[in-house]
Amino acid sequence: MPVLKRSLAVSAAALVALSLTACGGSSAGQTAADNPYDLQQPGTLRAGTLTDAPPNVFLKDGKFTGFDNDLLTAVAGKLGLKVEFVGTEFSSLLAQVKTRKFDVGSSSISITEARKKTVDFTNKYDFGFLGLDVPKGSPITSFDQLPGKRVVVVQGTVQDDYVTRENLNPVRVPDYNAALNQLRAGTADAWITPAEIGEKTAGDSGGKVLAVAKQLDPGGIAYAVAPGNDKLRAALDKGIDEVVADGTWEKLQKQYYPSREIPEDFTPGSGAAAGATPSTTP
Repeated sequence: MPVLKRSLAVSAAALVALSLTACGGSSAGQTAADNPYDLQQPGTLRAGTLTDAPPNVFLKDGKFTGFDNDLLTAVAGKLGLKVEFVGTEFSSLLAQVKTRKFDVGSSSISITEARKKTVDFTNKYDFGFLGLDVPKGSPITSFDQLPGKRVVVVQGTVQDDYVTRENLNPVRVPDYNAALNQLRAGTADAWITPAEIGEKTAGDSGGKVLAVAKQLDPGGIAYAVAPGNDKLRAALDKGIDEVVADGTWEKLQKQYYPSREIPEDFTPGSGAAAGATPSTTP
């Protein structure tokens, strides 16, 4: 009888092990075969983004959308991945990517040398302009009129970098809605914002907010990944080239930025894909 009991116990253990293997219980197997990009969840790209920055990234009818997010969904599709978007604030986004709370950051992130110390970047997939919004009736019409004025910016953005570099008087806020509220309340004289967001905001304001100027941001825009996750970064670069080549990139540009001209010297992605140079006409 003891021999029979031991035999039954060994058989039961073998069945449990076999069951766990069949159900994906072998984490080592998953890491090697099913999770080549070292994602939090195999097959799913967890993306940190914003909810309030149209047309770049925003929440509409409960769905994350906008140029950057729709492009990322298309890129992920080329890699056989689905995307799970999670809302956050820009001021904490890069740190959350660094610590791998998110696999990728998607929020029209401008590439800067300072940010490269926190995250790695994909190839550029977009360009950007700094925009200047003011309340109706303001005498401000250009960036060179900002010294001595209270200028609202979202903390941690390239616009924040600009006001610091130019020794302006910043009002730093956590998100775009808070920036707009500062402008409406008269507690800020001007708002430096991504130009597309500023133009959309002005257009939706019924004339209460005006987009009066813009200038090119030289850094370029890319997705952010955790430092050292080279496989994911390379895969996203490959996917970006593929959505440029198949026309998705240009289609989304026309959908979200119908009146924006593309600089003649800008090429999205690596430039190696066929059709990498898009039309410059809006």
